[in-house]
Amino acid sequence: MSNDNAMQAGPPPAGPDAAAGADHRWLILAVIALAQLMIVLDATIMNIALPSAQDDLGFSIVDRQWVVTAYALAFGSLLLLGGKLSDLLGRRAMFMTGLIGFAIASAVGGAAVNFGMLVAARAAQGVFGALLAPAALSLLAVTFTDTKERGRAFGVFGAVAGAGGAIGLLLGGVLTEYLNWRWCLYVNLIFAGIAVIGAVTMLHRQAPSSTRPRLDLPGAVLVSAGMFCIVYGFSNAALHNWHTPSTWGFLAAGVVLLAGFVWRQYTATEPLLPPRIVADRTRGGAYLTMLLAAIGMFGIFLFLTYYLQQTLGFSPLMSGVAFLPMVGCLVLASATANVVLMPRVGPRPLAPTGMLLAALGLVLLTRIGVDTGYASHVLPSLLIIGFGFGMVFAPVFNSGTFGVAPQDAGVASATINTGQQLGGSIGTSLLNTIFASTVTSYIATHVGPATLVNGRPSPELAGAAQIHGYITAFWWSAAILTVGAIAALILFRSGPLTQSGDQQPAEPPSATTTPATGD
Repeated sequence: MSNDNAMQAGPPPAGPDAAAGADHRWLILAVIALAQLMIVLDATIMNIALPSAQDDLGFSIVDRQWVVTAYALAFGSLLLLGGKLSDLLGRRAMFMTGLIGFAIASAVGGAAVNFGMLVAARAAQGVFGALLAPAALSLLAVTFTDTKERGRAFGVFGAVAGAGGAIGLLLGGVLTEYLNWRWCLYVNLIFAGIAVIGAVTMLHRQAPSSTRPRLDLPGAVLVSAGMFCIVYGFSNAALHNWHTPSTWGFLAAGVVLLAGFVWRQYTATEPLLPPRIVADRTRGGAYLTMLLAAIGMFGIFLFLTYYLQQTLGFSPLMSGVAFLPMVGCLVLASATANVVLMPRVGPRPLAPTGMLLAALGLVLLTRIGVDTGYASHVLPSLLIIGFGFGMVFAPVFNSGTFGVAPQDAGVASATINTGQQLGGSIGTSLLNTIFASTVTSYIATHVGPATLVNGRPSPELAGAAQIHGYITAFWWSAAILTVGAIAALILFRSGPLTQSGDQQPAEPPSATTTPATGD
């Protein structure tokens, strides 16, 4: 038995117990998916609630961004450390700690009486989310080892990860419109409570091994500080611009720190992120594909939400409902890709095709205008984008955790989550900056006596400038996804996923695994 909190292995269960074990695996999947949904929801659910929270607590528009940034900073900078702690201290322990801590932080945020209390609670959510996310994905990776079952499980997980942002917009609109903004945080208590009950019931602790690897503290400090600087630098670019010292200075510091982290991983006796994990072509391709997919996806959520509300006049609730067709297509494509196609062809045909489909959907979105409609110009694009991302997320999550030794499952899971989080930060800041500069340039080019009202651009000019900004952002997102498709085609190996010579199976065959053991 390895020393990494692996799941118990033993003789195959017989008779009714075997069936109970199989049932437990799928119940465990439900618990893991619920925890993942809670994390992904939090990336977008507060965006809908921010204007109401601002009115209630009385903070400025400039301060408003920190409600989002505080979560992203803590979550993104601590993910790799959280993944390693999951490997060292146990996946079940970190899963439970993350769930309970996330729920408490959500309760504090929902009860916030001032801006500082809300931001502190959001940062705490990020800290516990960094413990929870890699523990959840690594639990999934070691629970499902049979190829067919693994495909179904990762199909569900990928659908949740991909659709969670859109669901967050819908749920945020419902809660804000019919209750109040605080319920966008309180709702996590319901999710976490159900997941905790499931974890206590079905995830059983294994006795610790007599020998344990040590935590690479210098590596942990370097990567946490580096990720903090990168995420802060990109977030600051969205708030200000790329030329301010607080933007390029933090980005430069982040690059230096992460370079130091890479050097440390090649020289440390027990590295935080063993280079063998990223060096594998398929896993490396999965991490890069996730990064680029997240950049493009945030362009869709961010600017399409603006277009629906500010141009078409949709309410927050109707904006969330407008994304539901995309969610349905994403879930359908995710299940089909991972269950039917992945075991036959592997990730190489799926991920590039999915990225290109999503890019095509974004190109079609460039047809929007001030007077265009949802059904004619938005809905077809959302359907194509949903199918595209459904072919990307589940295979990428599956590939990014496939073939790692059990003691590396947590940090491998954290790496793919880091790609998703960093991609979101880059996408938000990069595309926001492009949008703002495009709008400013358009107004400067078209301004004149006929387009000024009381010395300011007329509503018609401002509306046309915004549309031009959205279209430019969609073109950039499509280009990024196309680059991602090329990278995935080059990096992913051909054929179904198989254990290569330098890989170790995540667990023994599923017939000999006790599925209800969490660590």
